[in-house]
Amino acid sequence: MASTTYDVRIYKTEIRKNAAGKITSYRVRWTTAGKPWKKSFQKSAQADTYRSNLVTAARDGEAFSLLTGEPVRWGRTAQPEMSWYEFACRFADLKWKSASAKYRQDIARALTAATPALLNSDKRKPDDLVLRTAMRRWAFNTKQRDHAVGDIADALAWLANNTAPVSALAEAATVRTMLDTAGTRLDGKQAATSTIRRNKTILQNALDYAVELQLLTANPMKSLKWKPPQVTYEVDRRSVVNHSQARRLLAAVADQKPSGKRLVAFFAIMYYAALRPEEVVNLREDNVMLPDLVWNPETEQMEESADAWGELHFASAAPFAGREWTDDGSLREERPLKHRANGHARTVPCPPELTTILRAHLAEFGDGRGGRLFTGVHGGELPGITYRRVWSKARENALSATEARSPLAKRVYDLRHACVSTWLNAGVPATQVAEWAGHSVEVLLRIYAKCIVGQDELARRRISAALRD
Repeated sequence: MASTTYDVRIYKTEIRKNAAGKITSYRVRWTTAGKPWKKSFQKSAQADTYRSNLVTAARDGEAFSLLTGEPVRWGRTAQPEMSWYEFACRFADLKWKSASAKYRQDIARALTAATPALLNSDKRKPDDLVLRTAMRRWAFNTKQRDHAVGDIADALAWLANNTAPVSALAEAATVRTMLDTAGTRLDGKQAATSTIRRNKTILQNALDYAVELQLLTANPMKSLKWKPPQVTYEVDRRSVVNHSQARRLLAAVADQKPSGKRLVAFFAIMYYAALRPEEVVNLREDNVMLPDLVWNPETEQMEESADAWGELHFASAAPFAGREWTDDGSLREERPLKHRANGHARTVPCPPELTTILRAHLAEFGDGRGGRLFTGVHGGELPGITYRRVWSKARENALSATEARSPLAKRVYDLRHACVSTWLNAGVPATQVAEWAGHSVEVLLRIYAKCIVGQDELARRRISAALRD
């Protein structure tokens, strides 16, 4: 694929203003083979000089690089310079189209966390919270960036003129500082281990892109002796509820108004079928295969069979992302199942206890807007805050004070852990459990190793028998 082009269009310099009408920057815009580029300057003379140089190069028939957007000759005489802020925006734009809404958020958070390490001035610096909000929700959001106003626009203009060049990351000390900063919260405390590791991966990917743009000769992060904290993947056995506790919790959910009764089946699917919350919230009635009722001659009614197993068939999930991160402005983005290719379905057994709950749910609530099983009280999207609030209240009402203070079912997701643990402890082969849960066998056994009850005692008996022999 060609890396240069002669198809260049250069536009008039844009004058950028804030809400008060004050000029914040001057932006030069141009395209190479239809690909848009832009560069901001604090002074109009700087912008005019840069634009004139582009125009001269284009008129002279010089080739332009598709990687940097600038004339190839400029890159031969000197390594191109670009501020960290401009580069971070460009990296976010590069990833936007192919990334899921959730991953777009992760990229924005990682770049936001790292940028304070690349600031080269404190003069007239905006408030830290305003600055981070401006970066996370606007600067590194391709959809939002050009619509910032007021304090947010002022903060972005300040960033455009006060970050170090990417070339500063050629120094190992600068990279180390950036990684340390990316692992720190706004209050100065260390971020969660999973966040630190995720931010490191994204930033390493960003610096690979800097090498591609010839802003760095090599990715300095790959040779740096800096290791993120170790992550504990195992499920805490104390968070796993038994069947008696689960039934108490579901009963406490049903007692809550106005949302509780319609959420019993929501939580039951997680406990009895191990679905993730984003999978449950996206279920439609045609994903539920319930067995036929049977005639009971004693009661002269159609009733549920004692072994009434059904099945759930589904091929997509809808994780919550927020309107500003999805392409269509919806709160959730429908995606393929986790760890599965687009269109690859999963089938999970539906035990008699869940069959009864689902049949009752469908009879009372039917299917909601778009055929969904679960909606808000008024028929719209089911907000995550709603089911988390209901669950928190159910724990208070159903558990003892000691249990409520413990990790027992503290998160809604712990219901899924309880289901998988139940399957494993019932002796279901790990390969089958992994298929139902949507895991690999290796991940399954690593995560649930401590939740398989009786393994320790069985191992001790086998060792004792071996020693006696």
